[in-house]
Amino acid sequence: MGLTAGALADDARTMGTGRGRDDKTGTTEAASSTWAAKAAAIANPFGLGEAVFGIVVGFLLATLAVSAYAASAPHGHSASQYGEEVVSLVGLWIGFVGAAVVASRLAARAEPAAGNGPLAGGTGRRGGSGSLAGDYGLVLRPWPDIPLGIVAGVASQYLLVPAVEAPLLPFVHNLYSRLSHPAQSLTGHAFGPGLVVLSILVCLGSPVVEELFFRGLLLRALMGKMTDLGPRLSPAAAVVLTALVFALAHFEALQFLGLAAFGVVLGCLAWRTGRLGPSIVAHMAFNTVTIIAIVAAR
Repeated sequence: MGLTAGALADDARTMGTGRGRDDKTGTTEAASSTWAAKAAAIANPFGLGEAVFGIVVGFLLATLAVSAYAASAPHGHSASQYGEEVVSLVGLWIGFVGAAVVASRLAARAEPAAGNGPLAGGTGRRGGSGSLAGDYGLVLRPWPDIPLGIVAGVASQYLLVPAVEAPLLPFVHNLYSRLSHPAQSLTGHAFGPGLVVLSILVCLGSPVVEELFFRGLLLRALMGKMTDLGPRLSPAAAVVLTALVFALAHFEALQFLGLAAFGVVLGCLAWRTGRLGPSIVAHMAFNTVTIIAIVAAR
């Protein structure tokens, strides 16, 4: 009797342990399935070539625009730095937005069967639709995108950036003051209506254009290219790589760590929600609090 009871108890423990393993396995598989579904929902099998081309063309147009603006200054006068900043932004944006639009249109033509649906030719991968909302998630939902974005943007500016830049404190004199130099230089020559225009460009225009390009075109294209890495590693690698490109594109060595960390936050928002709304609002909040702080300190 004791042997039988012990055997039954052992069988019960074995069965319980087996159920525990099954539950854990099922939970892990379900989590992996969810991650895979999220990645597949926004991964694009197109756009990487156009993204590279857009970066090159954008910076080339920005350089040409600044040169043309400087050459147009009256003889004996130097072009205003304010004007150079504005035309530089416009040139850059033409390259960025143009790349996103061209990639979407070309993909839609290449996959006509996918134009009215999310999947391309039964392959389980998204095809182009020709729509910025459909291909890149250029959608804003007031709730929760606006409050979520504001919190993420402000927290990134005042908590995340100082934290990731802190290791540089022993090596860089007046670190936090120097981190604000690019923004101060950008707005230092703008006053009155000029400051209003520049603020609109920086606080509204840049977030929309840069999020469309980096978290829309580039991030989704990288996810589409990295599917072999698995449902967890693929999105993480794409988010980090996009953040690094985003930071490098600003050509600010001292601000690189902060920009890269903020880029990771923006990428996570775009990936987890499947929309650009939260990352656009976060980018707007990040830039806006900077402009307000600089103007208030004048």
